[in-house]
Amino acid sequence: MRTAVLCAVHGRSEARLVAAIDSRGTGLSVARRCADLAEVIALALAGVAPVAVLSGDLPGLDRAAVARLREAGVQAVLIAEPGHEERCRGLGAAAVVSAQARVEDVVEAVRSCAERAGGDDGGGAGAPTDLLAVVDGGADDADRAPGDPDGPDGPPSPGSLIAVWGPHGAPGRTTLAVNLAAELAALGEETLLVDADTWGGACAQTLGLLDESPGLAAAARSAANGSLDVPALARLSPVAEPGLRVLTGLSRPDRWRELPPAGLDVVWETARALARWTVVDCGFSIEDEAGAGFEAMLGPRRNGATLSALAAADVVVVVGAGEPVGIQRLVQALADLADAGLPAPGVRRAVVVNRVRASAAGPAPEQAVEAALVRYAGVRDVRIVPDDRPALDRAMLAGTTLREAAPHSPARAAVAALALDLAGRTGRRRDRGGGRRAGGSRGGGSRAVRTPGRRGVS
Repeated sequence: MRTAVLCAVHGRSEARLVAAIDSRGTGLSVARRCADLAEVIALALAGVAPVAVLSGDLPGLDRAAVARLREAGVQAVLIAEPGHEERCRGLGAAAVVSAQARVEDVVEAVRSCAERAGGDDGGGAGAPTDLLAVVDGGADDADRAPGDPDGPDGPPSPGSLIAVWGPHGAPGRTTLAVNLAAELAALGEETLLVDADTWGGACAQTLGLLDESPGLAAAARSAANGSLDVPALARLSPVAEPGLRVLTGLSRPDRWRELPPAGLDVVWETARALARWTVVDCGFSIEDEAGAGFEAMLGPRRNGATLSALAAADVVVVVGAGEPVGIQRLVQALADLADAGLPAPGVRRAVVVNRVRASAAGPAPEQAVEAALVRYAGVRDVRIVPDDRPALDRAMLAGTTLREAAPHSPARAAVAALALDLAGRTGRRRDRGGGRRAGGSRGGGSRAVRTPGRRGVS
């Protein structure tokens, strides 16, 4: 039985390639010669064939389109024109073959993809693999971080990604993400702060940066076109403080379509090669926007950026507000996160309760918060951030971090303690932001580790 193949190849070699694929002994059969990418995607969704051979310069072909084919169970084989091989490899296709290669090499790549598609669970929608190995012995793209050198000693160890997430209601996601990134940078760790909130990102405003041209949107476009590498990401990420780069978010929430998950997946991997720590400020919603019809199958997802960051994270920091409504939302959010299968097994989770104060939680606010989360969410290792509105207001007004604006703030000490914990360090911090003992409190001796707050921005 022959494996069906879709073909959308431009140029005079198209007829010869179709004849070679259809020839006896290949085990392949061209099911349709497609005019454009839209026809290829429509036939892929209809389940016509598990493999598609496409010209690398096909109009509209980008990483998102390749991801849509993969989600439909179709392996994409790209034929790259001379000089465009690297770009095509960056699109995440199952195989990339040079246009100067022999027709037999293309057929062999298609056969390899067909065999793998037939053996994969879920119709061959597994992770993309660079099958230039079929032609020239190339390496698996999934095992090579973008921008890594291929030296004899191997690539450097990739960095870690921290996703800061929490429920709706402005619990303090942005302030926590900004100040956590600053504290990690203060430890001498190269850190990248990314604003991926598609509902109202505010990292640039919090740090007093201009954000007319969102860096993350530009990085996602480069990733979608297969041209994002470490130097390009560095150019898009200005240095806000020593050791701290910022990839600004969307200036307007209605631009959320500029952050497709397929492109962001590449941004996260490239960020790991650029910085030791990548801290991502996520949006609040992880709701599945199923919708209906063709748009539901192919259209972008507003929450896709958040889901992409949570899926890629090595650490998920969940933050809620330290008052009755905020605790109720946090408990529900933790249940929703678990229902979505997040964080993935083996990924660390840290729960932070922010803006904890006696006026909202009673005379022993820290103990009350801990007891509520143990009872209703089964969370025993909660990190408490005391409310320090004057310090947060001072930092916001100055467009800087707590470390710079209020180095002795108990909220800053909480963020510093979390940074030390995530970095696997212990002992006393010694930096120009103050010499307060990490995790120290302003009085009252709570046993909880403390962590930061965010000023009314979601």
